[in-house]
Amino acid sequence: MNKELNSIGLDKKPSDTTVVVAMSGGVDSSTVAGMMKKDGYKVIGITLKLYDDTKEVAKSKQCCSGQDIMDAKRVANKLNIEHKILYYQNKFKQGVIDNFVESYLKGETPIPCVQCNQTVKFKDLFEVSKNLNADAMITGHYVKSITLDNKTNMYRAIDENRDQSYFLFNTSREQLNYLRFPLGGMLKNQTREIAKELNLNVADKPDSQDICFVPNGNYVSVIQKFKPESFKKGNIKKY
Repeated sequence: MNKELNSIGLDKKPSDTTVVVAMSGGVDSSTVAGMMKKDGYKVIGITLKLYDDTKEVAKSKQCCSGQDIMDAKRVANKLNIEHKILYYQNKFKQGVIDNFVESYLKGETPIPCVQCNQTVKFKDLFEVSKNLNADAMITGHYVKSITLDNKTNMYRAIDENRDQSYFLFNTSREQLNYLRFPLGGMLKNQTREIAKELNLNVADKPDSQDICFVPNGNYVSVIQKFKPESFKKGNIKKY
């Protein structure tokens, strides 16, 4: 006799299933938290404090700022779910910012969001979720995953304009089996409609567009801040 699985593919009642939702303060992760709560799961929202805000950062369209943390807290209060803030500034600097700066100094073009997922989000947050005895970790990424015979594979999202599978190319099999991506089969406008139905304060919040720790897209300022000695005039030779 086949067991009836819940909406995230586990053979437990939602009321007996604990999920950790990574809440960035944006509409996507907030909506996911609302969907899980509505479906009857035990939801723990976790927001990461990853860097120290500056006035320039706070005014730009970036994720994980102080305002985003406040928005996540408001959503958690609205949904009446447990909410935790993890202060990972040191982990983030070591795992993401330092790599970003060193890569540019080597003449490379890094993608810090990939590095963030590989380290802080899908490594450290993954471990925290396990320690909380959560049955799954849920994110608002637009990625589709399909599990067959206890093996999960990742695919592009239905909304190809929002697809984020390329950010998660290095996700391990263990992580994939534990992660869930409820928005993978939805369009962005559907996500916002659900947020409005749930009466979430972030329903019309603009999407983040920039790298969270780069003020107004000024990459040079970040390199100059952390590696000022790299700004030396070189010799220009004419032939």
